[in-house]
Amino acid sequence: MTEQYEVEFVERDDRSARFLVRGVTPAFANGVRRAMIADVPTMAIDEVRFIENSSVMFDEQLALRLGLVPLTTPPVGEFDDEDVVTLSIDVTGPGTAYSGDLVSSDGLVEPADQNVPIINLKDGQRLEAEADARLGRGKDHAKHQGGVSVGYRHLQRVEVGDELAEFDDRETQIVRGVIEDDGELLPTTEFDHDLATRYPDHEVHVEDVPGAFVFHVETDGSFAVEDLVTRAVETLDARAAALEDAVAL
Repeated sequence: MTEQYEVEFVERDDRSARFLVRGVTPAFANGVRRAMIADVPTMAIDEVRFIENSSVMFDEQLALRLGLVPLTTPPVGEFDDEDVVTLSIDVTGPGTAYSGDLVSSDGLVEPADQNVPIINLKDGQRLEAEADARLGRGKDHAKHQGGVSVGYRHLQRVEVGDELAEFDDRETQIVRGVIEDDGELLPTTEFDHDLATRYPDHEVHVEDVPGAFVFHVETDGSFAVEDLVTRAVETLDARAAALEDAVAL
């Protein structure tokens, strides 16, 4: 029987989102989190060939910086793990070399941000290099972690109790994430995470909603949040299918 899940976005833009998933176990939620960090392949610079480097930095330091520049990752099936995309850079000082100075041989693979500083070049200094970008996974190297911030927590349900007596002190009651209040999803940032601010005159009871988890996801720009989540779930599905085949033998 196919499991039915409910997904609802609370906040969303191109690089970050907060969404609710109902009908899953803690183990499944953690599996999705780990897959977003470790299993979704992204493009990153893997090898650098320096033609000229008269800056104050060693080649190895600059290669590390270039490797950490987030690159846009094309749709699934466009590239294989063995495919290579070449990027080049040629900047002469005085001035700063930025990620936007990298010129790609393929329009599908380009710097996700144009303003990442690489090196400040003095008058007469030059950086000229070629770099090869390949697909890789976060479990092999951090530069391939498309999900730079991925976490989840239980959805919490708030029940408003009796009204406080006139002279009772209202204690601070801090909650984080998203709460469910009379069926409405409400980010706790809207009341500074303090239930005493939202319900100053009532007792408040908070409990975890079984099987409901709120994910907060941020990407490095390799792809949109929806793509990261979808690809993570697809990797779990592929691994589950491979395990099923192995057990059946």
